[in-house]
Amino acid sequence: MPRKKTEIPEYGTCVRNGITYYRTRIEDTDGKRVSLYARTPEALYAKVQEAKEIIADAEFRIITPTVDEYCEKWLKIQKGRLRSTTYTDYEWKVRKFIQEPLGRKFMEDITPDDVKFALLPVLDMSHSVYRSTQMLFKLIFTAAVDSKVIPSSPCDKISAKGGLPTKEKTALTDEQVEMLLSAIKGLPPYVFVMLGLYCGLRREEILGLKWDCVHLEGEAPYLSVRRAWHSEHNRPVVLDQLKTKAAKRDIPIPERLAECLREAKENSKSDFVVANSVGKPLAYSQFQRIWKYIETRSTKERTYVRYVNGKKETHTVKPVLGQKAPHNGKVVYTLDFQVTPHQLRHTYITNLIHAGVDPKTVQYLAGHENSKTTMDIYAKVKYNKPEALASVVNAAFQKKASEG
Repeated sequence: MPRKKTEIPEYGTCVRNGITYYRTRIEDTDGKRVSLYARTPEALYAKVQEAKEIIADAEFRIITPTVDEYCEKWLKIQKGRLRSTTYTDYEWKVRKFIQEPLGRKFMEDITPDDVKFALLPVLDMSHSVYRSTQMLFKLIFTAAVDSKVIPSSPCDKISAKGGLPTKEKTALTDEQVEMLLSAIKGLPPYVFVMLGLYCGLRREEILGLKWDCVHLEGEAPYLSVRRAWHSEHNRPVVLDQLKTKAAKRDIPIPERLAECLREAKENSKSDFVVANSVGKPLAYSQFQRIWKYIETRSTKERTYVRYVNGKKETHTVKPVLGQKAPHNGKVVYTLDFQVTPHQLRHTYITNLIHAGVDPKTVQYLAGHENSKTTMDIYAKVKYNKPEALASVVNAAFQKKASEG
C-alpha cells in the first residue's frame, strides 16, 4: 500500500536580513502566540510538529505531575498546618521513602506494587516509622485523588498492617532495670535512663528538659514538662511547643531519681539536664553515640566494618555474657537483653499499672492525649496472665451468684 503523502500547509512568508522565510504561529502552554520560522515549508512543518510535541508533553506534566513534583506541592501545603517538629518528620520520610524510590514516575502511573516495593526498606525500621510512612503514602495519594490529579489511589487496598509482624512492647523487669543501671552507672546515658524509668518522659522531653523545670526542693520534688527537643539536619532544636496539650504536665520525682538529679545538678555546667560536653542540647548523632554505651554492653551479635591496609573487612562479634570487649577492656558484656529509649517509658507506665494506679492518673502522668492509648496498655499489662484475668471473671460471677 503506497504511503500517504504528508500535506504541507500553505505558510506565509517574511523577509529577514534579505532572506525569505516561511512563518507560522502556534500557542504555547501559557496561551501566548509564538512565531516559528524556516527556509522551506517542509522544514517549518517539521518544526511545528516538534514544538507541538514539546507543548503537549509540558501540558501533560502540568495535568499529571511526577511524584517528586506533587510531593513538593503537598509538603508546601502542610508546612503552614503542622508543628515544625511534625513537618520535619514528615519531610524526611516523604523524601526518603516516597520521592527517592518513586520520584521520577508520574503520579497516575504508580501501582500498588510500586508502593509495596517502596515500603520494603521501611520494614527494617521501627513500627512507628513504618506506620507513619504508610500513612503519608495514603495522605498524599488521597489528596491527589481529591484534587482530580489521579483517578484513584494505589494505596486503597494496602492493609493498615502491611504484613508487618506485630511486636509486643515489653517492659523491663526489676532485675533488668538493676542490671542496666549497674552497667551504665557514671556513664553519659545514666541520667537519661533514670528520667525514662522513673518519670516516663519521651526522648524529646528528656533532651529538652532544663534545670528550671526540675524542682528538687520541698517534701514532694517534681519536674515540669514544658519543652521538647527535635533534630533538624542533625542540629538540635528545643521548642516550648509540645507533642500534644496533654504532654504539658507535672510529674512527681521518686526519691531514687531525686538523689540522681541532685548529684547531676551539682556537677552540671549547663541549663540542660542532659547536655553535650559544652553544655548545649544533644544533636541526634550525639544522642546515638551516648546510646552506644548501652548497646556495646549487650550480648547482641553485631557486625563491624574495618579497613586493614586499605581493604574493607567485615567482622562479626558474638559477645559472651561476663566477658570483656576484645578491643576495649573497660567494656564488659553484662546485658543479655536489648533496650530502646521508648522501652524505658513503657517500663514506667507498666510499673504504675502494676502498683494499682488508676487509668486516668496513668494517662496524665504519661502525657497521653487519647485515653484509648492508656487503656490499651492498661488492659494488656494488668491482665497479661490467664490467672489474673480468671480471678477477675470468677470474682464478678461469684458476686452475681450471691446477689441472686
